[in-house]
Amino acid sequence: MKVGDILRKKTARISTIRMNETVAIAAQLMRAGNVSALVVKDVVRTEGNTAVGMFTERDVVRAIAEHGAAGVNMKVSQLISVQQLVSCSSNDTLEEVRHLMNQHHIRHLPVIDDHSLCGVISIRDISTAFDEEATAALAVMA
Repeated sequence: MKVGDILRKKTARISTIRMNETVAIAAQLMRAGNVSALVVKDVVRTEGNTAVGMFTERDVVRAIAEHGAAGVNMKVSQLISVQQLVSCSSNDTLEEVRHLMNQHHIRHLPVIDDHSLCGVISIRDISTAFDEEATAALAVMA
């Protein structure tokens, strides 16, 4: 099974946030969208909208734990690392993506095809897909 198979079953909406927004705005967006991660985007004149990282519930907790109440006023850009965006493509297999997530200790990956953000895949999405595959295999055996 490939990442694209999962994306076709998910809603097309991708929750994003700009680098210059605050942790408080990020938390509000996560709550409103009922998501646990946001794709961080930067506007680069030569490249348009560019995904530069992920901002997760863990980042919200880390900001508050390290900076107290002032953490909610910090900029997203102060808390994400933008050295190398870890991402996948819709043609990657779920096994490849699961390995990538384990290797980098992350639970959400932006899916980028031809330099364009087309979705986000989570470890929960992968787990659900494997469970559905196993259930279907058991039904065939019965």
